[in-house]
Amino acid sequence: MRDLPSLNALRAFEATARLGSVGRAAEHLHVTHGAISRQLRVLEEALGQPLFARQGRGVTLTPIGEQLRDRVSDAFEQLREGWADLQRGRDDAPFVLGCAGSLLARWIIPRLERLEHELPTLRLHLSPEEDPLAPRHAQPDAALALAAPPWPPGWQVHVLAPERIGPVVSPRHAGLERLLERGIPALLDEELLHTSSRPQAWPAWARVSGISAESLHYGQGFTHLFYLLEAAVAGLGIAIAPAQLVQDDLDAGRLLAPWGFQQTDASWILATPRRGSDYRVDALAEWMRRALNA
Repeated sequence: MRDLPSLNALRAFEATARLGSVGRAAEHLHVTHGAISRQLRVLEEALGQPLFARQGRGVTLTPIGEQLRDRVSDAFEQLREGWADLQRGRDDAPFVLGCAGSLLARWIIPRLERLEHELPTLRLHLSPEEDPLAPRHAQPDAALALAAPPWPPGWQVHVLAPERIGPVVSPRHAGLERLLERGIPALLDEELLHTSSRPQAWPAWARVSGISAESLHYGQGFTHLFYLLEAAVAGLGIAIAPAQLVQDDLDAGRLLAPWGFQQTDASWILATPRRGSDYRVDALAEWMRRALNA
């Protein structure tokens, strides 16, 4: 049986091939640029062929480099999945939940004490990810998201609750009395707060509410839904949001939803990578389903 090259050399190659740069591979593996280069030379000398060709500041794979990448990537993925399965088999292993920062701050954290009380054996580790369903090097055990079909490949999806969105405004908002008197058409004269993470939210709500989406006027924009809703609470304008994310504010009187909520084609989902079963997923999905539909 022929000897394999060193694991460090293969890790250096896999990182360089995936990231397209020796420098980025060095940062990812927390080693020097020279250390990565030396490991790559070990592989190239053993094969007698170059694995990379330089292109600008990055590198591209040669044909034999592409062949090695495919084999090494599959092998490392199997190792990662096998290790994850072994860790999940421990009752005391942390359960990593990925979710967008807005869902984390506005829905999970306010309910975290209750979740820990009702699921005491679940050692939850929260991982903020703006797109937890996006392909990446390390996947969480599960991802909480607002999404619409088709579901991303490689994930098993537990549908928790339908998404309902609607405009919300602070009781301190200037001109609130006039807005309430005129009803939904009054929104056509407002500069609406919006977020780049959900650009379709206002048009989708307008269409099902019987007003022209093209007639809406947009004011201040925000990169994240969390900032958008904080601006609305501060009385800076009218925002739009999923009902469950603002329910606590509605109950406390910090926000009003006088124009109602409309169901979209999206849902709250708990998605898990298709890499083996985990008994904790069903318990968490059921808990979230009850909390979202309460």
